[in-house]
Amino acid sequence: MARRWRPSHLVLVAGAAYLLLISLKFRRVLDLATADLAATDAAFSSPSSSDHLPPLPVSTTTTTSTSPGNGNGNATLFQVQPFWHRYDRVSLPDIVARNRSALDRMADDAWALGLTAWEDAAAFAGDPWELAAVDTATTDKCPSAVSVRARGRVVFLPCGLAAGSSVTVVGTPRAAHKEYVPQLARMRQGDGTVLVSQFMVELQGLRAVDGEDPPRILHLNPRLRGDWSQRPIIEHNTCYRMQWGSAQRCDGSPPEDNDDKVDGFTKCEKWIRDDVVDTKESKTTSWLKRFIGRAKKPAMTWPFPFVEDRLFVLTMQAGVEGFHIYVGGRHVTSFPYRPGFTLEDATGLFVKGDVDVHSVYATALPMSHPSFSLQQVLEMSEKWRTRPLPKDPVFLFIGILSASNHFAERMAVRKTWMQSSEVRSSKVVARFFVALILYWSSKFHSAWLYGFSLCVEWDDGSMNRKNNSRKEVNVMLKREAEYFGDIVILPFIDRYELVVLKTIAICEYGVQNLAAVHIMKCDDDTFVRVDVVVRHIKLNNGGRPLYMGNLNLLHRPLRMGKWTVTTEEWPEDIYPPYANGPGYVISGDIAKFVVSQHANQSLRLFKMEDVSMGLWVEKFNSTSPVKYSHSWKFCQYGCLENYYTAHYQSPRQMLCLWDKLVQGRASCCNYR
Repeated sequence: MARRWRPSHLVLVAGAAYLLLISLKFRRVLDLATADLAATDAAFSSPSSSDHLPPLPVSTTTTTSTSPGNGNGNATLFQVQPFWHRYDRVSLPDIVARNRSALDRMADDAWALGLTAWEDAAAFAGDPWELAAVDTATTDKCPSAVSVRARGRVVFLPCGLAAGSSVTVVGTPRAAHKEYVPQLARMRQGDGTVLVSQFMVELQGLRAVDGEDPPRILHLNPRLRGDWSQRPIIEHNTCYRMQWGSAQRCDGSPPEDNDDKVDGFTKCEKWIRDDVVDTKESKTTSWLKRFIGRAKKPAMTWPFPFVEDRLFVLTMQAGVEGFHIYVGGRHVTSFPYRPGFTLEDATGLFVKGDVDVHSVYATALPMSHPSFSLQQVLEMSEKWRTRPLPKDPVFLFIGILSASNHFAERMAVRKTWMQSSEVRSSKVVARFFVALILYWSSKFHSAWLYGFSLCVEWDDGSMNRKNNSRKEVNVMLKREAEYFGDIVILPFIDRYELVVLKTIAICEYGVQNLAAVHIMKCDDDTFVRVDVVVRHIKLNNGGRPLYMGNLNLLHRPLRMGKWTVTTEEWPEDIYPPYANGPGYVISGDIAKFVVSQHANQSLRLFKMEDVSMGLWVEKFNSTSPVKYSHSWKFCQYGCLENYYTAHYQSPRQMLCLWDKLVQGRASCCNYR
């Protein structure tokens, strides 16, 4: 019996044909749609102010990526043009009357050099992955050991350290010398001098921004004489983004908590002290212990391990939980790893102070450095690419300050809090703001790439390798911006003192390109709980201009020491109320005020960008009352439970925080 065709059969056949047609044409449809969205994004990202410089000639055609190893062979690239944020000379009136300030001159130089660096990066016509591969071929050859016997105070550790690595320093502390201490003179204690003998051994990382101190993964400071306690001590600490952590001091007294150990070692061994007399046990107690069969351990007490004009052998060993310090073969102290630091980042040893260095040995070093391979760091996947800018105003725009070579940090942000529902739905928009890195061809150059303020002589081959490495960073930055579409390139050379220009650019971008209701500034090592920040803004949004963050009141500029702020830079005795830089929020009207003040050259700049924002908000507050909202949960140092933002978070910690947040727990990840 013949099977009869029904109308439903015709519908099924037509549907199958339609699905076949869609499957054949779908890739082409996606390519066209993506190209249209990219063009829309470029239109909204282009400068609109007449104050901006004309754009450099860059390619305006849409290209596809065919580079090996990028994970997406036919990805449509975003068009990249630098954000033309012009620096205008703005100084105090009395300084303007005399001459241009140091900040003015620094910005002029950074702008001129940045234009050249951008032209070189934009003119590179080759495959940036091949350029990275050439540099990786030279840097991946990591020696397992390094030795320096020529009284060197700087030792380069090409691929950092690993668990089990050891660094040994052989040296002699110098005799104490007199140092003048103004505080003692004011207290009329003698002639105001004190005998000092101390030195520092530091494991440092790469400096990300010129003018910013390098991170100290380990700061070891034996103080033979001159400590405020008037006793010899050994101090440990870390420093990141020019912010010191809490010092751990070892004064020869073991910690009271015997369970507080590092890899089973006590944090501070006991040594002989003049102010402590050991109590001897009574004969009765001694006889009783022997009677019950308890073995009596021999009491071994050593003096302070460093003596003036006497040779020492100091070994720093990287364990699983922290660093272990040995002197003369004996364990002296242990220091647990601090959050945000990794052993791979310890690419240099720096010794300074009252010590003569005879030799340095580093052994059991890693044979490769994963961070040197940009193809391993940048995960070129479609799911991490950003969406074009929305046409409607957004509730919150987040500008993220980043350094050009912070590829891993940016990738960690993309894979974590930038995947929050608020960002994915375009209710909140986030962009990285990155300046360029400088490279040059002088035979002599300051080795700030390794974090040392020294003048080092390089041969031509070595200099070319360093130049290529820096050029690679700018080229790869442009390639990263083209692929992910979430980077705003600022064409000036990055310097710590010029971070304030990035903050102005964030305000300008949020006002002109997004008409953002609120603008948030944070760093690329800041983890942001976007939903909580949005909720906190809404709770504090009473119709008034808003300035929200971890606020500081009555802070004073330092007139002495390393972080000196001169009276020319800041004449006042105190700073205005300001929110800490790792994360704060301003309302859109304050951002518009900043942009307009900058446009008419009446915006006062200061090298500390968070203080500058506090200054601008204070000026705005004089005419339009601002609501100041303070919360400790905008963490300045590290992380707190139920945080709004967590600072100093490494890429590994970012991923850990995100995993916990997905599970519904806003708890910290306190490991390296």
